[in-house]
Amino acid sequence: MGMWSLGIGAVGAALAGIFLANTDMCLPKGASASLEHLEDADLRSTTDGKVIKAKSLWEKNGAVVMAVRRPGFLCREEASELSSLKPQLEELGVPLVAVVKENVGSEIQDFRPHFAGDIYIDEMKHFYGPLQRKMGGLGFIRLGVWQNFIRAWRSGYQGNMQGEGFILGGVFVIGPGDQGILLEHKEKQFGDKVDIADVLKAAQKIVSAK
Repeated sequence: MGMWSLGIGAVGAALAGIFLANTDMCLPKGASASLEHLEDADLRSTTDGKVIKAKSLWEKNGAVVMAVRRPGFLCREEASELSSLKPQLEELGVPLVAVVKENVGSEIQDFRPHFAGDIYIDEMKHFYGPLQRKMGGLGFIRLGVWQNFIRAWRSGYQGNMQGEGFILGGVFVIGPGDQGILLEHKEKQFGDKVDIADVLKAAQKIVSAK
């Protein structure tokens, strides 16, 4: 009976752990980014290696910025959906850009076909803060994460597991001047995509600086 009790207790504890892992209690929490925090970021171009201040991306016409968790298949799926807005964004004069945390192997080169804008490296991870949100191994027992994996796989996206992939990313729509951050989508778990209708709606509110 003692062994049975221990076994039942272990199973109960495991089930309780799985249940808690699938509640919002276990989702990473983080403060919203401030415009001052973002605009001070030094971003390195992945084409010519030049370093720019992030502020220059949106100081005239605003910008849509994707902070890529890792250029793997889940982020490729979101990048492709954001890229579908490129014609409307071009009409608005709003650039679409992405930032990544690092450049490992061929990950950026492999990511380019899925993203229709310029890509920069944010080595100091400004776009992943100010308080970085991480999801570790716990994410792999979340039902929502597996649903996202299956959705991306069925859509034909294949994986890349190179580099750091636990710091969560997001999407920003930023206007020039005092318009500030019009939309901030913080990735809650692996594969948590922004609603591109919300992105377009926020981009349409941008008023270009004179």
